[in-house]
Amino acid sequence: MAILKSKEIAKMNEDERNEKIKELKMELIKIKVAAGKGGKLSIREIKRTIAKLLTFNRKQKSVDK
Repeated sequence: MAILKSKEIAKMNEDERNEKIKELKMELIKIKVAAGKGGKLSIREIKRTIAKLLTFNRKQKSVDK
């Protein structure tokens, strides 16, 4: 669920991207709590997806100005 491709992100509007960021941050917190059982790869994957979403939001804001 955590991996989003650039094409999928481009189809989202800003509100959808912000909502997805919130969901992923909550999922990241849950995985970090259970990190003693493993899951280091999923943590990295979620962080990268959040970074993609934030980067895309920043690019859109700079284009809109």
